[in-house]
Amino acid sequence: MSIEVVKPGALSTFQDLGRTGYQHLGIPVNGVMDERAHRLANALVGNLPSSATLEITLMGPALRFHEEAVIAISGADLGAQLNGQPLAIGQMVAVAQGGELSFGKRSLGMRAYLAVRGGFACEPVMRSASTYTRGGYGGHAGRPLKKGDLLAIGPAARSSKLAKLSQAARSLSTAFDDDVVSAPDAPIRVIPGREWSCFSARAREALNGTPYRISPQSDRMGYRLEGEKLELTAPREVISEAVGFGSIQVPADGQPIILMADRQTTGGYPKIGHVCAVDLPRLAQTMPGETIRLQVVDLGTAQRLAISQERSFAALEQLCQASN
Repeated sequence: MSIEVVKPGALSTFQDLGRTGYQHLGIPVNGVMDERAHRLANALVGNLPSSATLEITLMGPALRFHEEAVIAISGADLGAQLNGQPLAIGQMVAVAQGGELSFGKRSLGMRAYLAVRGGFACEPVMRSASTYTRGGYGGHAGRPLKKGDLLAIGPAARSSKLAKLSQAARSLSTAFDDDVVSAPDAPIRVIPGREWSCFSARAREALNGTPYRISPQSDRMGYRLEGEKLELTAPREVISEAVGFGSIQVPADGQPIILMADRQTTGGYPKIGHVCAVDLPRLAQTMPGETIRLQVVDLGTAQRLAISQERSFAALEQLCQASN
């Protein structure tokens, strides 16, 4: 079974939950930018969350299906169409042989996730199908899709329960606590970082509510923010150490950088904060040029939100397992 790439889109790459366990060797984790959308797309077609999805950025591809398939799209609304007819996101859809999936005008978000029942058949590199374009490995030949590529789909057992399970997955997707899935314009929640106390009182106040613009120089590696400078109380040298998805580093110019999925493995800039895990998906759906606000919360709040989200993820995974 295969899918032909008629048009590649702006940046279409295969991603999964990441290449974990290799940071000590200097290998980035990579993986999806919006984990919630990725997991939901997989759940809607009965895949486990570890299955790769196609992460589609801003301007989507055109894909022709050489065999019938079952698909779902989650995340951003990039104007998906099946055979020229509007296709709703967040639901399971059967595609007939010869069907063509395309994308049109963006109306919400930045990244959509396409899942196919059976999963995309990507050769794993260090136990992950995630594409790392800077390194040239993972996904489909280590690069974004291009015209003429043929994408293989893995085998999938037929399931009479799939439609029912997909409906249950849709229901569960709305069952996340309101605190977990905040409104699109709500502040991005952060917890204080290791060097929080080394920054001036003005800097700490600025981080908590001052608007910052996402720079055009932002990508999957990091979001550069433009706004009020965050200054240290005194010059400080920091020994390089491991960094995570959502770490907020502050270089010498005082303009914060939020590290994203393709972040480096270590960093030596002071870290004023860290984005809460539940708000990373919402941050990943914001575009360069848009303005965000950050809100400082305590560690207990961040942990409570993370636990609530994991419970919903666990429920989705149980649904996927039930369909196989």
